[in-house]
Amino acid sequence: MANAREFRLRIRSVKNIAQVTRALQAVSASKVRKAMQAMLNTRPYATKAWQVLTHIAGQPGRASLHPLLTPRPNPKSVMVVLVTGDRGLAGAYNSNVVRFCMQQFNQHPLAVRYITVGRKGRDMLLRRRKTIVAEFSNLPAAPTFTDVSAIGRMAVDEFLMGNADRVYLVYTDFVNMVKQTPVVKQLLPLELDSGEGRVMSFATASRTPAAYTYEPGETEILDEIVPRFTALQVFQAILESLASEHAARMVAMKNATDSATDLAAELQLEYNNARQQSITNEMLDIVGGANALGD
Repeated sequence: MANAREFRLRIRSVKNIAQVTRALQAVSASKVRKAMQAMLNTRPYATKAWQVLTHIAGQPGRASLHPLLTPRPNPKSVMVVLVTGDRGLAGAYNSNVVRFCMQQFNQHPLAVRYITVGRKGRDMLLRRRKTIVAEFSNLPAAPTFTDVSAIGRMAVDEFLMGNADRVYLVYTDFVNMVKQTPVVKQLLPLELDSGEGRVMSFATASRTPAAYTYEPGETEILDEIVPRFTALQVFQAILESLASEHAARMVAMKNATDSATDLAAELQLEYNNARQQSITNEMLDIVGGANALGD
């Protein structure tokens, strides 16, 4: 059994860890509120952009309107944009989304290449010897559309150049503070009849038929709005993943703080028992010595 001094050192170490995890929990609680607010702030723009795009692409001859709307009959390659975090200490957040991605694309019949957003996803894919064509990390704590537009632009360029016949987006959908769900969404060619995802579900926000007047014309509008809306989906996915990461880290740090507190209490009991045993042994030694002197 460890002596009293070792118990004191272990108790102090566990309490120090509890202070760190409690601080990280408080920081994550603050960040998740800001991330949720940023996520909600993008929804009005995303809703209107989706309504306009749906109206344009819903016209007859959709496949000929824009290359990003045209499905390719014999696809040969797939591009996956995987969104993870840059840091750990978030429970199973990063491993869950990477595992989900591997389940979806490990046995895919087409050649799969990846664009990673976040260091954790990049490192996990490299360990699995996957082909990564680009990686984006160290995004700002509160990213703007400008900060992430290059990711969507690269996905569009890869599709238009023929390097990828389909582009998928894998990220973590923020449901609530204790539930974050990995999802996969086809990014290109755009699927206008899909109801998946936060951005996709905006199509159901308004069922009222709308009349639009396009200037200078539908072609010019499509050339501008389709690539921009593709980048907007990536931006929305990053905001969802960012809120999910902070929520997962807050829950993980709360669990770590509770575990450290319980462990410190158990060590304190063991320390008290060891100290009591030590005092008892000392008293027995004194009594034994006194009896020996008396004899």
